Amino acid sequence: MLNDEFSNIDTDIEKAVLSSCMHSEDILSEVITQISASDFSLKVHSDIFEALLSCYNAGEPSGLTFIKKYKKIEDEVLLDIIGTTTLVDVSKYCAYLKELSTKRKLMNFIHQIPSKMNQSTSLSLLLDDINKNIFNITSSANSKDIKDVNVVIEELLDTFKKIKEQKKGDVLGLDTGFDSLNKMIKGFKDGDLVIIAARPGMGKTSICLNFIDKALRNENGVVFFSLEMPAVQILQRMLSARTLIPLQKIITGDLNDLEWERVSSACDEYSKKTFYVYDSGYASVSDISAVLRRLKNQHNNIKLCVVDYIGLMMGANSSKFQDRHLQVAEISRGLKLLARDLEMPIIALSQLNRSLESRSNKRPMLSDLRESGAIEQDADTILFVYRDEIYREQEEKEKQNKARAEGKEKEFVSNFTPNPIKESAELIVGKNRNGPTGTVDLIFNKECSTFKEVHKDVDYIPKSVSSNKIEL
Repeated sequence: MLNDEFSNIDTDIEKAVLSSCMHSEDILSEVITQISASDFSLKVHSDIFEALLSCYNAGEPSGLTFIKKYKKIEDEVLLDIIGTTTLVDVSKYCAYLKELSTKRKLMNFIHQIPSKMNQSTSLSLLLDDINKNIFNITSSANSKDIKDVNVVIEELLDTFKKIKEQKKGDVLGLDTGFDSLNKMIKGFKDGDLVIIAARPGMGKTSICLNFIDKALRNENGVVFFSLEMPAVQILQRMLSARTLIPLQKIITGDLNDLEWERVSSACDEYSKKTFYVYDSGYASVSDISAVLRRLKNQHNNIKLCVVDYIGLMMGANSSKFQDRHLQVAEISRGLKLLARDLEMPIIALSQLNRSLESRSNKRPMLSDLRESGAIEQDADTILFVYRDEIYREQEEKEKQNKARAEGKEKEFVSNFTPNPIKESAELIVGKNRNGPTGTVDLIFNKECSTFKEVHKDVDYIPKSVSSNKIEL
């Protein structure tokens, strides 16, 4: 028997945790990553948790009818639990239950030691058995166990086998859609946190839509957390990029019969893909975790998550009074841990500091990442989107305004005329944890807000043009 200290467990907390799970699938998705059925002190509570887990894995509601489908639980017990007040910060109570569970297991084992002492076992073997059991009990309190090198070697060999089966050219993960980028980063790999950063207007979202479209073309499911742009606008931009019909024509619906046919065909293609857009305008890491876990349980082909963007997120434990750089550090770490836990790449967008615009060379560097150095630390890959023509156009306007102010506007001769259709762009690999850094030359289609890779022999763009007769 356990001491009264441990046999008199606070079952009210267990009931509150179960009640919270029954009232919210999002909470359930969070709880199942922190505790297991064996962490409950009462068998009936353990059975209810197992039933809730079965409901979650089957994509079914966590209501009384579905719980009883998997476990025979009396209505009186279920009604008592569902009537228990739910918890605000359920993770803290889960940690508390985990601690109590570990203490119970230790106490049970301690009571077994006297019987082991009576056996004709050598002292060294007895101590080894005790140490092994205590280690197993205490390490189970943490899901990330210490691993023996033999286990690691076995996992590594399995990884090599999967790479050999899945490898296509230079790609080990998801194909980015750009050959030169694939050669550098080997695709978007499982467990990686990829940061795409740029100043506003450079095309962060547009390059992400390129990545998403490529993933969908390869029959990979995508979940896009668009915190800045409504889902309808996202689809309009994707349709423009896919059909090469100018975005403004798609927004206004000013399409001829052939263009309507192309748009309809693209819509039909997208409708057959596993593609979800979350556009509530707010999401914490726990929100993203809950949605991703639920969708991955329903669709095993979901392989990519995109978050647009970190600056609009809030940390789960943050308050409006907390320093922003601490919030961003919490968010970036949370996204990295989530990528590892779900074994999928997560792409997150981030802004850059305005200070880079005061430099003569405005190409971004790692030090330009906004609000937190933690992003640089947590990210496996950091990509910068840079379009030099934006700054050149700004400089030309400043010169013209200066000439106007000095009364010399008639004498002003512009050395730069922007191309209204396309311009050169750069995707700078600023960090690559397991490979080289460098620059991928791209072309940005202004009308369709999409990027394509430069082919040196056919895609030369003069630095200054006087007409718009360059074709994509």
